[in-house]
Amino acid sequence: MAAAPLIVSLLCCAALAVHASHVVYPELQSLEAKEVGQELRTGYHFQPPKHWINDPNGPMYYKGLYHLFYQYNPKGAVWGNIIWAHSVSTDLIDWVALEPGIYPSKPFDINGCWSGSATILPNGVPVIMYTGIDPNERQVQNVAYPANLSDPFLRKWVKPDYNPIINPDRGINASAFRDPTTAWYGPDGHWRLVVGSKENMRGIAVLYRSRDFRRWIRAHHSLHAGFTGMWECPDFFPVAVAGGRRHHQSGVDTAELRDSTVAAEVKYVLKVSLDATRYEYYTIGWYDHSKDRYTPDLAFPDNDYGLRYDYGDFYASKSFYDPVKKRRVLWGWANESDTVPDDRQKGWAGIQAIPRKIFLSRGGRQLIQWPVEEIKSLRAKHVNVSDKAVKGGEYFKVGGFKSVQSDVEAAFMIKNLEKAEKFDMAWRTDAQGLCKKLNSHVKGGVGPFGLWLLASDDLKERTAVFFRVFKKNDTSYVVLMCNDPTRSSFESQIYRPTFAGFVNIDIAKTKKIALRTLIDHSVVESFGAGGKTCILTRVYPKKAVGDNAHLFVFNNGESDIKLTNLRAWEMKTPTMNKRLGQ
Repeated sequence: MAAAPLIVSLLCCAALAVHASHVVYPELQSLEAKEVGQELRTGYHFQPPKHWINDPNGPMYYKGLYHLFYQYNPKGAVWGNIIWAHSVSTDLIDWVALEPGIYPSKPFDINGCWSGSATILPNGVPVIMYTGIDPNERQVQNVAYPANLSDPFLRKWVKPDYNPIINPDRGINASAFRDPTTAWYGPDGHWRLVVGSKENMRGIAVLYRSRDFRRWIRAHHSLHAGFTGMWECPDFFPVAVAGGRRHHQSGVDTAELRDSTVAAEVKYVLKVSLDATRYEYYTIGWYDHSKDRYTPDLAFPDNDYGLRYDYGDFYASKSFYDPVKKRRVLWGWANESDTVPDDRQKGWAGIQAIPRKIFLSRGGRQLIQWPVEEIKSLRAKHVNVSDKAVKGGEYFKVGGFKSVQSDVEAAFMIKNLEKAEKFDMAWRTDAQGLCKKLNSHVKGGVGPFGLWLLASDDLKERTAVFFRVFKKNDTSYVVLMCNDPTRSSFESQIYRPTFAGFVNIDIAKTKKIALRTLIDHSVVESFGAGGKTCILTRVYPKKAVGDNAHLFVFNNGESDIKLTNLRAWEMKTPTMNKRLGQ
């Protein structure tokens, strides 16, 4: 569950910020969509045929199929009536929709089935653990097992009567106790998992242990805690470090950690979704199996301005280990940024970001994310631009292909860093504020330079993805990456914040920076410097739609740049959630 619901009247819906807690509209939550608007609907990002979706739940691989469950309202395009919808795929690209996996049906979840995770037991049996809302409105943790293990589609799930397996006992806030992680098995023969909670403004990863996956005991101490508010949707997993027996980009299955040799070659990631900010943050550190303590490295303090998976509209993420390609795959939810009346008119709301391979950088200083390789199978018509100088104040159009649903890779070279603006150290904790102040329309020294996407021919509508370089001292520079949708649409009520993050790159040494952007009608998903900084933005152009959406390269800085290479592909539309047998 990405947030506790907030009940408001329909009359105030247009004024609500989209990043508040889920809003309950009793008048709307069960109104079936009469039509499904296609103009801004995404082509290759995951979404059901209609209605509201939010958190990805319980992703896993089982008997030849990737499974994705997700929070879904089967009756309307706003939050409510939430069930676990269920889809499967052989390649993470084409999806088939199945019957709901979990829905309110028992006393321990009669008031809601919220988010959770999947664990594959040593005997190969998958088990789901999720948060239910009981008759007393307490958040409790439950398990469900497949009704038929021989069915690779896992179409039916059984909830044992011994649920709930974890109750909010003494000292736990029963209204803030949700989203259990995938469980892991320790060398001592105990299972462990974490549940998100809070105590005042202290976010807590509450740790539980079990010998049989049925009776769970709360540990005397939490796995970790931090003064950043409620910790939703926690995720805790190992990552390979460079120099070990495996390549550092390989994923690590928690089942391998029973081998002490493997355990010594990994570090751990703790990700939390902050209810207070609606952003996700992670730290990297060490996990002591004997003491059940997770300690972030000194370079990763617990705060609300640290490292994020994504610096844009990306929340409630969940990762899983893919045993086929030996990688860790990350799913994340992107909410809409338009209004509730818009969602009602469209007949749908919410998408999942493109699944990403996630791994520890070679230097161990951050995580790297990159669209799963299968996405390339959708590439079609291709254009290429090479070695083109872009002087300060210049821009040009990239023609010859349809960019409204595309995959664009660009590489920029900076010829001269002398004109870089001085970096104010007060900016180091507020990249988003810096981007808002110095957006793509504000002329700079080195940058802003990058791409105008979903742009009308007259450029009155355009979304900018760009870099700007600042000088920290005579030899050190700071690179800012921004998604700026402030001119993306004529619609005044749409929520259009600038999103930004700093890029960990030695630009003085490389003089180059790369950008990959996935464009899909109403979403712009960007990966800077090979996946070091990622930003997803939702946009809703009125003019720059379909064949009227264009791609430009621009430079609004004093210093000239060079586009060393740009490759762009039209993207085909995969099969997206047709019913089995259709």
